[in-house]
Amino acid sequence: MAYSLEDKLVVAISSRALFDFEAENRVFEEGNDREYQALQLERIDVPAAPGVAYPLIRKLLTLNGVAADSERRVEVVILSRNDPVSGLRAFHSCRALGLKIERGVFTGGRAPFRYLESFQAGLFLSVNPDDVGNALAAGFPAARVYPESVKIAEKYPNEIRIAFDGDAVIFSDEAERVFKAQGLDAFIQHETRKVNLPLKEGPLKPLLASLHRLQKAADATTPMRIRTALVTARSAPAHERAIRTLMEWNIEIDEAMFLGGLDKGRFLREFEPDFFFDDQISHCEAALGVSPTGHVPNGIANMAPEFDSPSLFDTRVDTSS
Repeated sequence: MAYSLEDKLVVAISSRALFDFEAENRVFEEGNDREYQALQLERIDVPAAPGVAYPLIRKLLTLNGVAADSERRVEVVILSRNDPVSGLRAFHSCRALGLKIERGVFTGGRAPFRYLESFQAGLFLSVNPDDVGNALAAGFPAARVYPESVKIAEKYPNEIRIAFDGDAVIFSDEAERVFKAQGLDAFIQHETRKVNLPLKEGPLKPLLASLHRLQKAADATTPMRIRTALVTARSAPAHERAIRTLMEWNIEIDEAMFLGGLDKGRFLREFEPDFFFDDQISHCEAALGVSPTGHVPNGIANMAPEFDSPSLFDTRVDTSS
């Protein structure tokens, strides 16, 4: 019987997000593909240092405990633009670091996102912004990883901590469009008027739902626990629609931070997430020194001024009651 990925959280990750291949990547960016491949082959038995997403991946795999393969809850696959020879080093590094990662696709420079459907991916993490944008447009939760983010995960060895921005990440950017076009007062009025109307889902809502299912499925055989946080610029009274939306989705979060425009970095420093997702580059850059960070290039904040075409998850402003 073929192995099935049904009912699993499948995380697809690029080799550069999983491992620190920055030195090798500089050779690649100089335009010397052969030299890059030769360097990876030369270092094939030298385990790569952990990359920025490595601590999160290691913890997620711990959720499988000692379960048989068919009963695993999390599957991690490498999805990379690397050539197959360079892929050998990625798999060797997985084995050396004790990561149970057995599947991968190496496209030799071609865009790899097209394999996300075959993998039934519930999250795609990559350093390549084009691949992430294409994945989002195809309907897959995805984020661009910042290799320069700090790597933390040791303070809470038995807890996975993930923080999400709200609008344009968990939720659609409907309300953010109102704010951008009409200002704060109109935004508050819009959200107050529609407090009982759930927001439409954003690109990372399926990931949050998967994490919630994993939380509920945790048992005594799996010491790892999951803790989630909503970290949003919303404040009262606009906070209520966000919470009511999560209630409508039957998704529970552990912490909610309604910051009203305050610097998110200070609060992330206290929460200490293994990963933080935000749609705005300025917020991501502010978080780099505090938390592993992923940019979700979705919504009006990521549209060039000369364009006004929504992404798959964008929603036009509805001013009706």
